[in-house]
Amino acid sequence: AFIKSVRGSDPDAALYWLAKMLYAGEDPRFILRRLLILASEDIGLADPMGLVVAASAAQAFEYVGLPEGVYSLVEATLYLATAPKSNSATSYFKAYRLLEERGAIEVPDHLKDTHRDAQALGHGEGYEYPHAYPGHHLGQGYLPKALWGTYFYRPSEEGYESEIKARLERWREAQRRALGIQATQEAPELSEQEIEAIKSRHSVRKSQFE
Repeated sequence: AFIKSVRGSDPDAALYWLAKMLYAGEDPRFILRRLLILASEDIGLADPMGLVVAASAAQAFEYVGLPEGVYSLVEATLYLATAPKSNSATSYFKAYRLLEERGAIEVPDHLKDTHRDAQALGHGEGYEYPHAYPGHHLGQGYLPKALWGTYFYRPSEEGYESEIKARLERWREAQRRALGIQATQEAPELSEQEIEAIKSRHSVRKSQFE
């Protein structure tokens, strides 16, 4: 109920459920961990300061502890509950699912490492340094050619992300012109259940390397 209230932008309900959890003896560190996740998952780039506030609250609590440490917890709760919301961070799972479906595609030569044996292998050839161009941007391709015009990230209209959306539209248009991209495709949105299933598979792969 607590996290759903923060996600739903109801600070009063969030405070009530926060008080209930602490009254029942819940570990504040668990609550802070959940707020750290929410700051990226449900607020994200709509207000990038959300993650900063949540992380600062977690750090402050370690310095202060209870009872006064509750102020940091409350501040983070209220900030996140009243912040603009965006779940665009879940765009990552669109890319992950595409990798599962199609397999990994080789990195384009111009993006490969330019150190050992790079010249003989053609690595780095054709790469253009963005900072050498006006606006620090050029319409260079960074995805494998087979995926040109594929968009995973769909910025929201909320908060700071609305500025990102306008800037990204300019950059994508410049890239389409430079690369001659005629058709684009937005990766389909994923349901909450699909995302949770990918997270489970993601965790299994992670455990194989630990």
